[in-house]
Amino acid sequence: MIDIATRVYNHNFKIDPIVRSLIDTDFYKLLMCQSVLRNKPDTIVRFSLINRSTRIPLADLIDEGELREQLDHVRSLSLSRGESTWLRGNTFYGMRQMFSSSFMEWFENLRLPPYELERKGDQYELTFEGKWPEVMLWEIPALAILMELRSRAVLATMGKFELQVLYARAMTRLWEKIERLRGIDGLKIADFGSRRRHSFLWQDWCVQAMIEGLGDAFVGTSNCRIAMRRDIEAIGTNAHELPMVYSALAETDAELAEAPYKVLADWHEEHSGNLRIILPDTYGTEGFLKRAPDWLAGWTGIRIDSGDPATGAEYAIRWWKARGEDPTQKLVIFSDGLDVEKIAELHAQFAGRVKVSFGWGTLLTNDFRGFAPDDGLAPFSLVCKAVSANGQPTVKLSDNPNKAMGPADQIDRYKRVFGVGQQEEMDVIV
Repeated sequence: MIDIATRVYNHNFKIDPIVRSLIDTDFYKLLMCQSVLRNKPDTIVRFSLINRSTRIPLADLIDEGELREQLDHVRSLSLSRGESTWLRGNTFYGMRQMFSSSFMEWFENLRLPPYELERKGDQYELTFEGKWPEVMLWEIPALAILMELRSRAVLATMGKFELQVLYARAMTRLWEKIERLRGIDGLKIADFGSRRRHSFLWQDWCVQAMIEGLGDAFVGTSNCRIAMRRDIEAIGTNAHELPMVYSALAETDAELAEAPYKVLADWHEEHSGNLRIILPDTYGTEGFLKRAPDWLAGWTGIRIDSGDPATGAEYAIRWWKARGEDPTQKLVIFSDGLDVEKIAELHAQFAGRVKVSFGWGTLLTNDFRGFAPDDGLAPFSLVCKAVSANGQPTVKLSDNPNKAMGPADQIDRYKRVFGVGQQEEMDVIV
């Protein structure tokens, strides 16, 4: 096993590019990319970095030259033969050839498009614009680079023994969490921590710890490269990006109201089984489910990613019952800001009422809280979102208004169209 502290101390970061592969990304990005390439290949989309934790002055912490070096390295990457073979021939969710030959040929020839980087005060403005299937693959690498460069800036101030103690404490904290999770009967949990991880090496260590510590309760990782290296399941379905872009392309209020369902209709034609997971909160979970077509109730489950998770799950249970479905046969995936206490609480509340699973993200792969001066390694909320499509702004409302994004006039329009009223504000942890 790699001695991470010694690696950090000795390598000066030059032999360790932050993103090592085009499949050092989340599985859902590749699934969505294939769908987008088939359905909307020529849509021009702009992605932008958004630091929701403005107290973290990224431009003061991270050298611009080093940031450009890491971004340029990603643009040099292409799919290796082994990675292509894994994607073409591996079984995902019990299905072979999940990725079509036409998609794989496109992906094998892909180089990520250019980026735009500018310093604005103590923050960076980082954007990517181009054809949707190409620029969407920048999201996870861009976030991983910014998060790890911030970690490296803090670690560079530490000595060899300080680093050894730091990582020993982080390993101990994670193992104590794993020991607590062992006591949850019937637990199913996956690693969702790629985008805001402390580092690639640390995420890989966390996954190995979960494999050893939790056995069959650990069902896989969202990170494709780690899934391939560790021979475990790659986990993921779809994300807010799809309804945000489809909605931005709508020309009328009526088309806007139907856009989130049009996304899932396209998805329904391509996937079955555990890939049919509803993500309802982009424009408010309650309104989405109230207006949802009946065929959506037959899908496998739902992912709850904002707002109060228990409230969202209770609403889903009532919705399934009202549509004549048996909630005990449905899957609820909790994935927002989770840590051990919340995982245990939600499992106790919903086990036996639904099939419960967890996507554990930042507080699995980046919990160094309290381990550095001024809490300099604490995780923070950094996102890279689609902000326009064919020149029209995108909007996300969420079940938590503190996660909303988009121009104020468009947010008001979307609230009107989707019938979103007063919402409870909740702290955005990560």
